Amino acid sequence: MDRLHAMEVYVRVVETGSFSKAAKEFSITQPTVTKLVAAIEERLKVRLLNRNTRGVSVTESGALYYEKCKVIVRESDEADNIVRLRQTQAQGLLRIGTSVAFGRRVVTPLALEFMAKHPQVQIDLSFEDRYIDLVANGIDLAIRMGKLADSTLGARFLGVNPWLMVASPKYLRKHGTPKQAADLSRHPALIYSSVLGDDVWRMTTPKGDSVTVPVAGRLRSNNLAAVLAAARNGFGIAAMPHYVASESLKSGHVVEVLKGHGLPEQEIHAVFPSPKLVPGKVLAFIAYLQSRLGERWWDDLPKT
Repeated sequence: MDRLHAMEVYVRVVETGSFSKAAKEFSITQPTVTKLVAAIEERLKVRLLNRNTRGVSVTESGALYYEKCKVIVRESDEADNIVRLRQTQAQGLLRIGTSVAFGRRVVTPLALEFMAKHPQVQIDLSFEDRYIDLVANGIDLAIRMGKLADSTLGARFLGVNPWLMVASPKYLRKHGTPKQAADLSRHPALIYSSVLGDDVWRMTTPKGDSVTVPVAGRLRSNNLAAVLAAARNGFGIAAMPHYVASESLKSGHVVEVLKGHGLPEQEIHAVFPSPKLVPGKVLAFIAYLQSRLGERWWDDLPKT
């Protein structure tokens, strides 16, 4: 016997004064209600209700049991409501995992904006350039770049992360400006080893042709800030995400090289432990990211 359900039924029998009315409320038969109350009495070895042709009346023990059951049922309902509320609303601790560069430049300012709009949310940000196990690390939401592998994780598409090539004006004045993709092989490349680590840059020309260019240079790094710093200081031409170069482009410390030549874009996804019963705080943050990562989102990022 489900003791809580039996208590709920007993409370309504007492409050309505009728087995049949309680049965109707719970969409069960009157004999079922009678059996539930009888089972409680058998377990407690005490009579709770007196039955007669005019209805039911509560014994002294039944009245005491009713008062306690009423508190238990109310507390149970409140517990359910609290959990449902947390499931549907943006509140509580939100643990987010993201890569270092994207997390610092993009996710952090957007997370701060989100917190300002949702004062009942607390955020724990973790920065890792390697993929981490969401469940094992207690991560509610991770931001990942590129095509997603098939998995049991839940996922939402957020936008795209475009790349471009940049160099400092000083470098281009000294070494010349590439006019076509093949010219890149004559310039030192600043290589971001986490993505473009095969020393070959792939791009699409303004005419739509796909080309690959072998590149080499003095600097290779798995840190985009280091690659950008080298470009700003005139050490060569770098390929990097637009969001990394955006402030330096606006300030004139670097300029775009081979504008019109497209480097491969990366898809941006939010992933979470399960596609079912997604907490409200996770859905709310995903919706906020989708609203902020629209067309040319990298131009609207706050300064850091």
